[in-house]
Amino acid sequence: MQPSDLDPEVAQLIAGYPCVVTTLVAWGDMDANRHVNNVVYLRYMEHARLHYFGMIGWLDHGTGIGPILAYTDCRFRRPLAYPDDVSIATKISEVGEDRFTMQTIIVSHKLKAIAAEGQQRLVSYDYLHHHKAPLPEAIRQRIAEIEGRAGQQPNT
Repeated sequence: MQPSDLDPEVAQLIAGYPCVVTTLVAWGDMDANRHVNNVVYLRYMEHARLHYFGMIGWLDHGTGIGPILAYTDCRFRRPLAYPDDVSIATKISEVGEDRFTMQTIIVSHKLKAIAAEGQQRLVSYDYLHHHKAPLPEAIRQRIAEIEGRAGQQPNT
């Protein structure tokens, strides 16, 4: 689904987020309380986070340097339930020497509202030597391009 295919109210909520993944809420995502289980919201965020990594070219670990999740949280605002579609929108709000922070919202198409919002902190990690590593310059530049800050220094 393209952003132009979205309901205008949903499109307005995700405006300003360069990475948007839209998916169906599955019947099996619900729990005994007949709403989407809390852990599924984190899975939605993971799905969008990996999509963003693909956008910046950070899924290939040929160098041994890649992202590792250091922190995540989720604020549940509204319960989701089948049937529904959700758009998971992600942006990077801060970039440091060896880390960056992602902001994510999960928007219900049925409710036309934010169902959850979260934050994730990713650290650049050297998987070959098992320690933090500086954020590769190519990744830093690609983030700046995607976030619309091309030519500017990212936040440190």
